[in-house]
Order: sequence, then C-alpha cells, then structure tokens
Amino acid sequence: MKELLNKFENKDPEIVFNWKDSETEAEGWVVINSLRGGAAGGGTRMRKGLDMNEVLSLAKTMEIKFTVSGPPIGGAKSGINFDPKDPRKKEVLERWYKVVSPLLKSYYGTGGDLNVDETHEVIPITEESGVWHPQEGVFNGFFKPTEADKINRIGQLRQGVIKVIENTEFSPDVSKKYKVADMITGFGVAEAVRHYYDIYGGSVKGKRAVVQGFGNVGAAAAFYLSQMGAKIVGIIDIVGGLINEEGFTFNDISHFFLAKKGNTLVADNLIPFEEINKRIWSLQTEIFAPCAASRLITIHQIDEMIDSGLEVISCGANVPFADKEIFFGPIMEHTDYKVSLIPDFISNCGMARVFAYFMERKVLMTDEAIFNDTSQTIKRALKKVYNKNKSKTEISATAFEIALNELI
Repeated sequence: MKELLNKFENKDPEIVFNWKDSETEAEGWVVINSLRGGAAGGGTRMRKGLDMNEVLSLAKTMEIKFTVSGPPIGGAKSGINFDPKDPRKKEVLERWYKVVSPLLKSYYGTGGDLNVDETHEVIPITEESGVWHPQEGVFNGFFKPTEADKINRIGQLRQGVIKVIENTEFSPDVSKKYKVADMITGFGVAEAVRHYYDIYGGSVKGKRAVVQGFGNVGAAAAFYLSQMGAKIVGIIDIVGGLINEEGFTFNDISHFFLAKKGNTLVADNLIPFEEINKRIWSLQTEIFAPCAASRLITIHQIDEMIDSGLEVISCGANVPFADKEIFFGPIMEHTDYKVSLIPDFISNCGMARVFAYFMERKVLMTDEAIFNDTSQTIKRALKKVYNKNKSKTEISATAFEIALNELI
C-alpha cells in the first residue's frame, strides 16, 4: 500500500491553473490531478492562508473518493486564498468563476466546499458566467451526452441538489426548508458509523460520541448519530463547546442544530475553546466524528481518546490529522493501527455521491431514494474493505489499497 501511495502522491497533477485577482489580494488555484475518464471533479473552498499544496492534496483526495462515489473520473479542487468574512467575497467569487468557466464547460465539475455554499453561491454565480450547471464539465468530458440527454440530466441534477427535504426523518425541521446539499455529507458520516457496527459487530445505540466542528457536516452528523441512539457527550467548535457526560438528548441536539448561526455553535452555557480543548479529548467515548477543518487532530489528542475507550472514527473532514503528508502520515497510521478509522473518502463521500446519482438516467427524486443511495454506497465500500481485512484495525490502509489498485 505504501509503495502505491507514494507513487500516487508523487505523480505531478495534469493541470494547475493559477489566478491572481486584479481588484483584491485574492489568489486562487484549480488543481486537476488527472483527467481520468476525460473529466475531473472537486469543490471550491475559500480560506485565508490557503495555498496550492492544500488544493493539490484535496484534488488527490477527490480522485480516491471517486473510486467509492463514482463516476470514475479524475480528482480536482479549486481553492481561493481570501478571507470568507470579507464583504468583497461575492465579487471575488464572481471574477473567479468567470475566469474558470471555460474549464467548467469542458471537463471540470465543481461544487461547494469550506466557506463556499453550493446553493447560494456556486450555482447562481456559475450560471451568470454562462455555465449551465457547476457539473457541466463532467457531463461533457465523461458522459459525452447528446444535447437532449444533457438537458434532461442537468435538469435532474439542478432539481436534486437544491431539493428541499420534506421527510421529517432526514430534517431537524421541515419548515426550515433544509436542502439535500445541507445534510447529505453529515448523514454519510453518521451512516458510516452505523454500517461499521452492523458489519464489524455491535450497535451504535447507546454508544458515546464526540463531534468536532458544528458546521453543516458536524451538526448534521450529530443530528443523525443522536437519531440512531448514540449519546453525544461532547461538541467542540471554533468558538467553544459543550459537554454532557450522560449524553445530550435528541431534542437537545436538534435544538443546537436549529440554533447555530451559519457554521457556528450557539448555546447559553458554551465552554470557552481553551477549556474545552483541554477537557474533551479525555471524555469516555466510543465514537469520534472529526468534522472541522483539515489537519487539526494531534497524536496526543488521539491517544487520550484511545485511552478513554475510543472504538471508531468517522471522518467528516478531509485529512483530519495534523500530518504534513498528503494522505497517510504518522498520526493517521498510528490511529489506523490502534482503532477503527473510516477514511474520509468513504465516510464523507455524500455530496460526491449525490452528484453521481443525479447524473444517472431517470433516478427517483424522493428524499428516501437520495439518502438511501448514499447510505448503500458507503455500506458497499465498507463491505469491500471487510471482505479483504476482517480486523477492526487498519481499515484505512485496506481502503487505500483497494482504491489505489483501481487508479494505478
């Protein structure tokens, strides 16, 4: 596996597109690791301090993710080094998508990612630049459809991604009109835990869980885990966190979800970040869902959790460990050897899978069909890992080996 991984990591990307904004200090990159199958896909993120290496590592992660979610295309990513809280954000995105629109019409498909919203920013702004849909490049490069087929499938994709969830099983409050894109990634993170216990033995019910990050992914993961009967004992977010060693009720978690402001946890009794960051890692917990930014988790934090009974990690964040390596650094390897570590390209493949699902011909557009498709995709991936390695450790190493054998 290590040899395959080194070969994959060290291969230069096929395309690197660099942009410097003429009106602000913003700088951006599209990195296309390969045009496997004639196309590549990966979302657009924005954060201050982002660099090309981060975009490159995420493009390679996407390529591996597509071996699980489909379609069988290359990995790509867009990244903009700019403060997302800056009032000029919209204008920066407008100029960015105008410049990259030829790629989006030819062979590259994008979507939302960190600090860039799929439904409110990516779709309307790319439309203004003459792109039918942010995934148009994947249609043209990979599917090569007839004009009529392209119109039908893009219509399906447009309708599906922004579909308002009507089924109360999948939404904390249907009156708030949450969309598929708001909930599907966190749903996948929770479903990965459920399938893990179903396949490897045990049950999610009654297990204690800690969630890191309370944006779209973390909040949704907490909601669905709690709905399954897991006890959320701790939440840590950039502004602080919450602890309840007996476990928050499902109503509590639903309330926190509905009360959050944007991607930020809001609660009356919020524990300051410095304090919760010392306390949360030693809580008695079996499940950990890292759903914040990449490369945050230290080996000390992981070891504290392992000593406190940790059984399984389901990654909502891409590459959550504080390793400098693109994929399998020493912290991740140490973790994979000690506990069950479900890799990000399986557990957080929800949005990529939704895109793939709606690109197929004439699919069912119900909430049940959409969410069940993501769930079954994750289940199949975990079963494939289990069939190759029935141990509860080295799950990630096995999953990488399966994926890389497909790519190299």
